[in-house]
Amino acid sequence: MNIVSQRPFEVEIPLPVRTYDIDFAGIVNNIVYVRWLEDLRLEMLARHFPLNEQVENNIAPVLLQTKIDYKQSIKLSDTPMGKMWMKSLEPLRWTVNATIGVNEQVAAIGEQVGIFVNLQTNKPIRIPKVLKQKYSKVFS
Repeated sequence: MNIVSQRPFEVEIPLPVRTYDIDFAGIVNNIVYVRWLEDLRLEMLARHFPLNEQVENNIAPVLLQTKIDYKQSIKLSDTPMGKMWMKSLEPLRWTVNATIGVNEQVAAIGEQVGIFVNLQTNKPIRIPKVLKQKYSKVFS
């Protein structure tokens, strides 16, 4: 099995540390990791199911849960990289996993669970067909 089939939709992007990301102890504040997960998820969706396609189909993703395990501190001088991939795609919900690292060392592990909703009704909908098809191709 190759790495692509192990991590569907994987993206990797640099995550810049800004001066305003640093807390009084000189390390990246925990809330910044939530923003980085959002940046990663938006990049993944941009590559596989862009926002304009979602809006055209009157749907949008909604987060149900975010978990982050902090492993080591990140400082202003560090250059973190983030990776995110689709862990699972169920009929009504999706789960993504992520790592944030510095110099090949894992600084944080994240997981987000979400759904898609109809923008007019705000009710959950099934995973969009286009996304299911792309996800299924990874395993064929």
